[in-house]
Amino acid sequence: MSLGYAEKLSYKEDVGTVGMSEIFDSPADFQLKIEELAGLIKESKHLVVFTGAGISTSCGIPDFRGPKGIWTLQQEGKDLPKASLPFDRAMPSVTHMALVELEKAGVLKFLISQNVDCLHLRSGIPRCKLAELHGNSFREICPACGIEYIRDFEIETIGMKETSRRCSNLTCGANLLDSVLDWEDAGSDTNNRDLGVFLQRGKEVGANGNRHQSAAHPLREDVLPPKEMKPAEKHCKMADVILCLGTSLQITPACNLPLKCLRGGGKIVIVNLQPTPKDKKAALVIHGLVDEVISGVMKNLNLLIPPYVRIDRVQLGLYQSPKRSMYTTWTLRISSIHGDKAPIPFINSVEVSFPERLDLKPTVLSVQPFLMRRKTKNKSFKLILKFNLSEGCGLPYIIITWAIDLEAPDTSFDYDDNVMMQNLRASAIGQGLWGGQHATLRSSSLPRSILRVDAFVTKIVTYSSHFPEEESKESLPLDRGTAIAIDTRSLFKRPRDN
Repeated sequence: MSLGYAEKLSYKEDVGTVGMSEIFDSPADFQLKIEELAGLIKESKHLVVFTGAGISTSCGIPDFRGPKGIWTLQQEGKDLPKASLPFDRAMPSVTHMALVELEKAGVLKFLISQNVDCLHLRSGIPRCKLAELHGNSFREICPACGIEYIRDFEIETIGMKETSRRCSNLTCGANLLDSVLDWEDAGSDTNNRDLGVFLQRGKEVGANGNRHQSAAHPLREDVLPPKEMKPAEKHCKMADVILCLGTSLQITPACNLPLKCLRGGGKIVIVNLQPTPKDKKAALVIHGLVDEVISGVMKNLNLLIPPYVRIDRVQLGLYQSPKRSMYTTWTLRISSIHGDKAPIPFINSVEVSFPERLDLKPTVLSVQPFLMRRKTKNKSFKLILKFNLSEGCGLPYIIITWAIDLEAPDTSFDYDDNVMMQNLRASAIGQGLWGGQHATLRSSSLPRSILRVDAFVTKIVTYSSHFPEEESKESLPLDRGTAIAIDTRSLFKRPRDN
């Protein structure tokens, strides 16, 4: 179970209806409804999907109103469940990846989410086709220039407060804000006034992960980000089918968006384990697990659900001090690509060894940012870096070799990130491995320093119910004996011109 931002939420006395019993359609009705839904999707011209917390429960993220939901437990006076998985390591579900395939096939035109878990973006939904109404726990935004930053760690605040980082735009440098709306802050007249000015500039960022607000105390519509609400309303009015997945449809104004398709003759389909206030408006209501429904729909549409490949990045730096003797002093620094003060959530420790230099002792770096200083007489040597990975990764470690020549540093290059990531994913899927594939995205050399950014495949998840001939890699034991690190630079296109 991964709680993430839910632990930051303030206690709310009136959160509407919670803890209702779950309902399951009979097997016969369930199958007939899946076939009906598949037919509606197949015939649709403008499909919009509206998601809530229910699509992420199978990822280890709790919902709010279910029998074991956050608010249900609070009302029963029970403690929240202890997290067994870091929020940043939650992986997309079958449903998340099926939506990616529907978008790539041209079937899904737009996706609206109340969730803040970033799983739609991580799964591969284009940002331009996603409205995140309530924020994103992994996104920071610049209130001055509007740049959005997607992080690999959970932002430490909610409520659109200042974080500890600044905008990296050289002409800006403003303090960044988190992007998750906070209901209590939104209820403050002072905060509404400041937040409203910011949102009207259109420089806010939307939401993903699930923020629930009592229907009795709705979040004001003018507080929801226009950048998210305007396209959401536009596509809901255009939709001929709006598919609501895993949402109680109790949070206003978001819950009223699906109704906007009705005037144009559109149909609403609701997939949820509990009744919703909008059921009477729906053309079809399915009571069942969202993943099972979507799996059945994809089978009926003859579409495969793609595997999910998790890629993490890290920055490696080697800095040489001015030479004052026959020895050269240099420092190895391993840090986050998001800045020296940002965490590297997927690495627990780094083991550094020198295979060709027995006089240099190996060491284990366990404090971030990882730092090591050494003196060497020769300016060329080889480093072996063993990255011991955190919980939630698909393998225990990744090993890379770095050949260093301080007198003749590597040529600088800067590959196109999108091309590199696409090819790294394709390489990982094609090789059918656990992960561990590795590529250097960029490298820059200065007279006394080398700085590079490396990308690693840290987990591959396939969905065995859609690949019957193959066993899901997720179900196999983690440690196969050897972690594989492959430098795949030769697979990629030439560096982009500077």
